[in-house]
Amino acid sequence: MTTDTGAFPREFRWGVATSAYQIEGAASADGRTPSIWDTFCRQPGAVAGGETGDVACDHYHRMPEDVALMAGLGVNTYRFSVSWPRVQPGGRGPANERGLDFYDRLVDELLSAGIDPWVTLYHWDLPQELEDAGGWPARDTAYRFADYAGLVFDRLQDRVTSWTTMNEPWCVAMYGYADGMHAPGRRDRRAAMQAVHHLLLAHGEAVRRMRGRARDDHEFGITLNLTPAIPQGPEDVETARRADGLGIRMYLDPLLLGRYPADVEADLTGEDIRLPVHEGDLEVISEPLDVLGVNYYFTETVRADGRSVREGATTALGWPITPAGLTDLLVRMRREYPPVPVVITENGGAFPDPAGPDGVADADRIAFLRDHIAAVAAARAQGADVRGYFVWTLLDNFEWAHGYKPTFGLVSVDRRTRARTLKRSALWYRDFIKDARA
Repeated sequence: MTTDTGAFPREFRWGVATSAYQIEGAASADGRTPSIWDTFCRQPGAVAGGETGDVACDHYHRMPEDVALMAGLGVNTYRFSVSWPRVQPGGRGPANERGLDFYDRLVDELLSAGIDPWVTLYHWDLPQELEDAGGWPARDTAYRFADYAGLVFDRLQDRVTSWTTMNEPWCVAMYGYADGMHAPGRRDRRAAMQAVHHLLLAHGEAVRRMRGRARDDHEFGITLNLTPAIPQGPEDVETARRADGLGIRMYLDPLLLGRYPADVEADLTGEDIRLPVHEGDLEVISEPLDVLGVNYYFTETVRADGRSVREGATTALGWPITPAGLTDLLVRMRREYPPVPVVITENGGAFPDPAGPDGVADADRIAFLRDHIAAVAAARAQGADVRGYFVWTLLDNFEWAHGYKPTFGLVSVDRRTRARTLKRSALWYRDFIKDARA
C-alpha cells in the first residue's frame, strides 16, 4: 500500500507518543512515591523477567537528548504523560513542586525545539495510596483525579494547548481489575465495571474543571483504544456484538451520545452487574470533546468459543496486522457518532528488529507504518475528520507485563548504557514527514 503525501494538509499533526512509567525511570527521585505499577512489578510472575520501570529509559535525566531526537525526526507534536505520583505524591494534597518542575522543563524544551506538547494526564500510574483506598472501582478516585488534573493544568496551561485526560480506560478497567494482567492485578469483573464508569466520570469532571479555569483556548479530549471485532462466521456474530459493546460502544456512547449502550447494560444485568451511575453522571461524562484520541493496533476476528483467529501477517506479539481495519473504524465513527476531530494518538508494532552493520533495519515496522498512514489517508478521503497521527513509540521501553523484550520504538535503547540509536524506521518517518510538508 502506498500513500500520497499530498493527502495530508500542512497543519496535520505528525508526532510520537510515550508514557511516563514506561520511559522516565527515576522512580523515587524528587519526591515521587510508588504507583500501582511499582507495586505490581514486584509481585512474583507479574512482569516478564521480573523487570520494572525503576530506570526504564532514564528519560527523566536524558530528556533534552530525547527532545533533540524528536526535533531531528521533524515531528511537530509530542504526546507524553504526566506521572501522577511524581506530581501529587500519594494522590492527595498539594502539588510536589519538584515533580512539576520536570514537566516545566520538558514543555519549555519542546517549545524551544518547535514541537507542540500534548499532555496525557493519566497513563495507568495510579498512586498506590489511592488503590489502597479502593482504586478506580471507588467513586472518590474520580474526584481525586480531577483535583490532580487541576494542579497540572494550572502549572502548564500557559504553554500547553492539547490536554488528554485518560489513556485507554478499557485497559485500565479490564486488564487491571477484571483479568489481573496489569496493575493492580485484581480479578473482579464487578469491580472492573465500576472502574469503567468512574474512569469516564473522572474524565468528564476533569474536563469541566480545566475548562472552567482556562485562561485561553485549549483542546480537551480522551484517548480510547478501539479494537474492532469481526465474526469469523454466522455463529460468531453474537460474540462480536458483545466484544464491540464492551470494547468500543461502552466508551463512545456515553462520551458522545450521553448514554451507555442498552444491549451492554442488558448483558451486564444478566451477570447481576449494574453500573454505579448517579444522577447527573452522564451529563458530566458527555462534556463536549474538542478532540478524540484513537489508539489503534489491530482488528480482531473472533469466534464463539472465545478463541481469537490469527490469519495472515502478525507482529512479534502475535497481533494481526490489519491496516484496512483502521480505515473502516474511522469511517464507522464518522457515520455513527456526532462529529468530533480525531487524532490517531497511538499506532505502531513490535517487531524483532534485527541489528546489522548499518544499524537496525526494521523493514517490517516501516511497512506497518506506511500501510497504516495510508489507511488514515483513505479514511480522510471518505470524510473522516482525522487531524493527526502519532507513532507508538519514540523509544524501545518498558512494555508493561511484557517487560523490555517487545520493541515498539523508532529508536533503540541499549539496556546497559541507555544509549539511543535511530532505527531505519525513524529515518523513514523523518523523510515521510518532510515529503508530506513539501
